[in-house]
Amino acid sequence: MTTTRKTLTRTDLAPFAHAIGHTLNDVTRLRGGSKKGVYRLALGDGSTAVAYVWSPDEDLWDAGPGDPRSPFSHASGLTLFTAAANRLAAAGVRAPRLLHADPTHTHLPADVAIVEDLPGGTLEDLLDGDPAAVPKADALERMAALLDTLHTCAGPRFGKVAVVDNGGSSYGGSCEAVVVERALSDLDELPARDPRAAAAHPQLADTIRMLADRVQPRTGTATLIHGELGPDHVRVTPDGDLALIDIEGLMYFDVEWEHVFLRLRFGRHYDALRTEDTEDTEGLDDNRLRLYRLAMHLSLVAGPLRLLDVGDFHDPEFMRGIAEHNLGQVLTLLKNAS
Repeated sequence: MTTTRKTLTRTDLAPFAHAIGHTLNDVTRLRGGSKKGVYRLALGDGSTAVAYVWSPDEDLWDAGPGDPRSPFSHASGLTLFTAAANRLAAAGVRAPRLLHADPTHTHLPADVAIVEDLPGGTLEDLLDGDPAAVPKADALERMAALLDTLHTCAGPRFGKVAVVDNGGSSYGGSCEAVVVERALSDLDELPARDPRAAAAHPQLADTIRMLADRVQPRTGTATLIHGELGPDHVRVTPDGDLALIDIEGLMYFDVEWEHVFLRLRFGRHYDALRTEDTEDTEGLDDNRLRLYRLAMHLSLVAGPLRLLDVGDFHDPEFMRGIAEHNLGQVLTLLKNAS
């Protein structure tokens, strides 16, 4: 099934502006948000807000409701968002402030949240911009501090915040076991898609298990992580403050999972996010990093190809490029592991 997005109109979203005490002058769909619709609302007093709309029509993955007890299940919906927003607020990490939440589906057949509109661009915009025009070092220093704040928070068990903070538990015996199961599942999708993946499948499966065998059991608490913390998921306000967005996947997990993603997405800026103190307190485990790096690259092959099968992503060549790049990384890691 292919999902085709229908852009919501001023009439569709006017009731939500009224819910926060405003009239609605105009609506603009914002780019991004493959799991939800994101709209900027131009309000009658000249201010703006942002609407998040979680509905099947807005979800390019066509995945349906995910089971939140699975840490890597489809991270979408108002329940996950509000739990994540509350946890980040308690931790002292900024995210767009929730102005109104509507789970009733009274005006639209969807969960809707209205949040503050944070002016300015993303950290990705800043890092990719004119080197002389922006204080990148200051932004990266603030990002390192944000990570320190986030990663000093812990939960009693691994899993999505919405589950754990409500006393629930997740499927799987450990973080590494969940990662291995997901990596093998992603791997099994690939032979039908690419002859290189088909040829490497047996050796890749063996390598995943070999890397998993080297990981020693870890006891104690799990770390609060964003889960997909690239610079595109960090807003930078004009005064230099940072706020996390796309927070529905917030969970307690091994911090190595976060660092594998940070290294991949921040690239040459990654070292600025790891101060000496950060390395000491987080105690990153090299064996977990090796396993999680391979698993992450596999997910970034299978995921984009899956999205192209079911969605109408605006730039399919970009997604194919992500899958191709990460397949190359997978095959390189396989060669180096043997």
